[in-house]
Order: sequence, then C-alpha cells, then structure tokens
Amino acid sequence: MSRTYAAYAHRWWRRTLVSREAAVVALVVVVSMWAYGNVPYFGDQLTLTYLLLDVTPILLIALPMTLVIMTGEIDLSVASVVGLSSVLLGVLHERGVSIPVAALVALVVGAACGALNGYLVAHVGLPSLAVTIGTLALYRGLAVGILGTKAVTDFPSDWTQRASSTLGDTGIPTVMWVFLLLVVGFTLALHFSPFGRGIYDIGLGSEAAVFTGVKVKRTKFVLFVLAGTVSALAGIFYTLRFGSARGDNATGLELQVIAAVLLGGVSIFGGRGKLLGVIGGVLLIGVLSSALRLQGVTVNVINIIIGLLLVLSVISTTVLAWVSDVAARRNRGARPTETPSGVGTHRKELS
Repeated sequence: MSRTYAAYAHRWWRRTLVSREAAVVALVVVVSMWAYGNVPYFGDQLTLTYLLLDVTPILLIALPMTLVIMTGEIDLSVASVVGLSSVLLGVLHERGVSIPVAALVALVVGAACGALNGYLVAHVGLPSLAVTIGTLALYRGLAVGILGTKAVTDFPSDWTQRASSTLGDTGIPTVMWVFLLLVVGFTLALHFSPFGRGIYDIGLGSEAAVFTGVKVKRTKFVLFVLAGTVSALAGIFYTLRFGSARGDNATGLELQVIAAVLLGGVSIFGGRGKLLGVIGGVLLIGVLSSALRLQGVTVNVINIIIGLLLVLSVISTTVLAWVSDVAARRNRGARPTETPSGVGTHRKELS
C-alpha cells in the first residue's frame, strides 16, 4: 500500500501505532502471551535461549533481504550461500586453518557470491528471480561437490560453546550482540541516510529514481553483496552452533526469510517497509513455531501454518490498498466544491 502526503497529516504517534508494523509487533505479544499461558515449558529460560538461537540465522539474513526486496528485487540464493560458507569453514578447518581465518575466507566468498548476483541483476539487467534461482543451484552444487555427503564435526569446543553461549543468567544468546550491531547499522542506512531514501525511490520506480540522482545499479549491486556477506556470517554461526559442516545445511531457509520479511510489512513490489516490522515478523514465526513444536505439532503442519500466514500477509496488502483507494475516492466525491481563494472578493471589487 503506497503512502501519500495525506498519510503524513496525522501525528507521529498515530502513524507509528496505526500501521502494519505495529500490528505485527502486537501479534507477537499476543501469541507469546497465549503460549506462555497454554503451552507447557514455553516460559522456561532454556526455551527462550533455543528460540533465539533458532531464529538468529533468519534475523541476520532478513536485514539485507529487506533492503533487496524493497528495491523490487529478490535473492533466493541466500540459503545456498549459508551452505557454501559452512562447507568452506569445515574444509579449511580440516586442513589446519584456524577458525578466524577460515571464517574470513567464508565471508569473502559470500561477498563474491553476492557480487555475482548483483552484477547479473544490476549491470547485465537480468531478472533477479531467474538469476538467484540459478545461483541457488550453483552455490548449493559447489557446497555438495566440495564436501560430498560427509560432514566435518571436529570443531574446537571453545568455538562451538561461544556460538551457543548466553549473556550471564539472562538466557539471551551472546550472538544477539552481533545482531544488534547489524540492526543499528541497517536501520541508520535505511531510515536515516540518502542511501536508504534511494532504496525507497528505486522500489517506487527505477526510472524515476535515476532522474532524481539515485545510483540505481550501484545501490542494487551493494545490496546483493551485503546479502551474500551476511548470509555467509549466518552460515558461520549455523556451523559452529550445531558443530557440523554439511553441504545441505540450511536447505529451505530462504523461504522462511522471505516469509518473515513479507509478513513484517515489506511490499513484494518494493518501495515500502520498515525493519521493525521485519524483526517482528521473524519473531512471530519463531514464537509460533516454538509453541507449536512444544505442543507436539509436526513440522509439516507448522510449515502449512506459516505458508498460510505468508499468503494472508500478501493478500492483506492488496486488500488494504483497495480499501484505502475506495475510501479516498468517496471522500473526494463527498467533499463540497470550494471556490478558489480570492475569486469572490475580486469579482465584488470589479462590480
């Protein structure tokens, strides 16, 4: 649903509270309260820890994915980059390379994967859906081809413990510090910089954005590089947390990321969305999945529920836009015709 100048005539608190993002956050609170009162063990500290650890890769990848989708593009290769970075970390460690150096190599390769996507989409002009479907298969094929069907599991215990460690007795994973730093960086870039305003402009219309001075090709290229780099970071965390490097790690994760982003209020057509809503969308999926698992619901049923939420979120955007358009037309039709200021006075003076 596009914003108009009239939408900003209301006070800031109304624009904040009466919004799709606020509705998602409120839904997270409602689902959490329901689960706390009705689902056994949901309020345990251990459950909170595992909930946050489970959603951390989705939280990380959802940040750059939000910016990519807001430009009207999409990146389906992020989960494959997670798998490729996992394999690189495992293979390099197996050959005697230290974890920090291996992680740095994985980040560089992730950035290169994103750069390939960005070059084909931004500079060659190919559709991002087709490009990233192709690179999804390419990166996953490389991951499986390098390591085969085996897994690397002999990671140092101090590194695996760090990946799952918590901040004191709070139950909050230490990795949340990394996420908070990234949130601050992406929030400043999107909502408080000319770069972020350019992202909104591109989503509303690439051709118009060019005439307003936005470097469309460069912006899209940078966003895909960020998506690849952060996906590699998520792959490093994923590997160390589970202590296993496999070529099929994080298979299907891209669907959960995209579902969370769209559920959080980002328009699939680009030009609209906020990071607050996306974080709420990730937490909503995480809380709902955790509560249903504790109640014995199977993974297939959980996926069906998440899929329905995604479909409803996409439909609701169109419905709300239609309702808003109809209401605006009725208001214009009911509004009395006003005489332009000064016309009547001028006629009296002439007479």
